[in-house]
Amino acid sequence: MNPLAQLIEAALFAAARPVTAEELVILDADASLDEVRAALEQLREHYDFDGHGVELAELGGGYQILSRPAFAAAIERAQLGGRQPRLTAAMLETLAVIAYRQPVGRAEIEEIRGVSVSTGTLDALMEIGWVRPRGRRRAPGRPVTYGTSEEFLVHFGLETIKDLPGLAELKGSGLLQSNLPPDFTVPEPTDAAALMPDELPLDAGDDGTDGE
Repeated sequence: MNPLAQLIEAALFAAARPVTAEELVILDADASLDEVRAALEQLREHYDFDGHGVELAELGGGYQILSRPAFAAAIERAQLGGRQPRLTAAMLETLAVIAYRQPVGRAEIEEIRGVSVSTGTLDALMEIGWVRPRGRRRAPGRPVTYGTSEEFLVHFGLETIKDLPGLAELKGSGLLQSNLPPDFTVPEPTDAAALMPDELPLDAGDDGTDGE
């Protein structure tokens, strides 16, 4: 590998989160963004073709060095990975509705699931860091809308929300219970960073508390 690729490898190894190419270009004042991207590709090929147990992954708009999925079960069995959050069935179903139907409000989540959504469920998902308040509906009461976060993308190994697996695959994995209606559909993925026409931005100091 060339010196720039080695420098980027060291920086990614030290980072606890995905790092964008724009952040990596700061490492070397003489490097251009195109050279950083070329070095990242060289690093990716190094891991892919030399039989390494790690890979260069693109997650949440950035790059991170991760162990390969093939070794995940063994690492988990040895309890060497990070502690995984414990999710209830209600949390999983709520997370699925938010991920596949975002931006979505609490009333919409309740209508889809057919049961009420407690404030504690949404609070727990936000505390984990996988769900965030996006804005408020242009509707009476200005209810909060919710979407997934960059941490959600990173945890599930997704580069963008468009990389979510098909709903049938998700249900078949056993992660979801049967409370979602059979006619639950998945809309076209939206830009998680952009507000929709029927959303208002959160006011300064607004903590996203839902007034529904």
